[in-house]
Amino acid sequence: MNSSRLPGKVLMQVKDKPLLLHMYQRVIDANEIDEVIIATSGQKSDEGIVEFCKLNKIVYFCGSLDDVLDRYYHAAKIINASIVVRLTGDCPIIDPRVIDSVVSIYKNENYDFVANTAPPDGITYPEGMDVEVFSMSALEKAWIEAKKPSEREHVTFYFWKNPDKFKSFRTDLTYNHSNYRLTVDYLEDFIVVTKIIDALYSKDVIFTMEDIFKFLDQNPDIYEINNKIVPFSGWEPSIIKDLDNKIY
Repeated sequence: MNSSRLPGKVLMQVKDKPLLLHMYQRVIDANEIDEVIIATSGQKSDEGIVEFCKLNKIVYFCGSLDDVLDRYYHAAKIINASIVVRLTGDCPIIDPRVIDSVVSIYKNENYDFVANTAPPDGITYPEGMDVEVFSMSALEKAWIEAKKPSEREHVTFYFWKNPDKFKSFRTDLTYNHSNYRLTVDYLEDFIVVTKIIDALYSKDVIFTMEDIFKFLDQNPDIYEINNKIVPFSGWEPSIIKDLDNKIY
């Protein structure tokens, strides 16, 4: 809820439901997801998320606003997780099959960390289909060792910046689809996602990433609404904090 670009975005309504509920219902459709916990902050601005969780009987944890690594660690401890699947609230139309695909790679191979978005250079998945999977032991190691503000604010930064400590793997699509923008970070993104949900939503069938691609290809005017937005990187402000605190 603390987004500076689109405040309150996760509770914005589409088809009389908050985006966060759209996302939750898609996440629990994934075969590889056993439990869901929403990790939010204890800030007053996030009280709406807490009320949302209570209303919908969803497990939640309130932690630090800036030390998101600490928040994730304690949230995972609450549900006694052995494998953690990290999904961010700005991905309301995440495809459950994408979640299953990334988790399956993690389970079938000997990795500490598997993602489709990190490291970020050269990714082929569209922004908004972000999935990261890691072991609880890897999370605990990062929680103990990570010291820089950038490593505390960005949960998995410590993993892929330390290949000597963690065995990591990024999965990619056969073809590059990173030109599609399916996240909600700006008003233009919300407009696009609203049009996608209005067109594709069904109570009985979960629309897929490929359904979204087809819809946007058939509606280039909608595709263009947010296509010129330069993706926001949260790394830079955190790295500046590292330098300000003289932590190298």
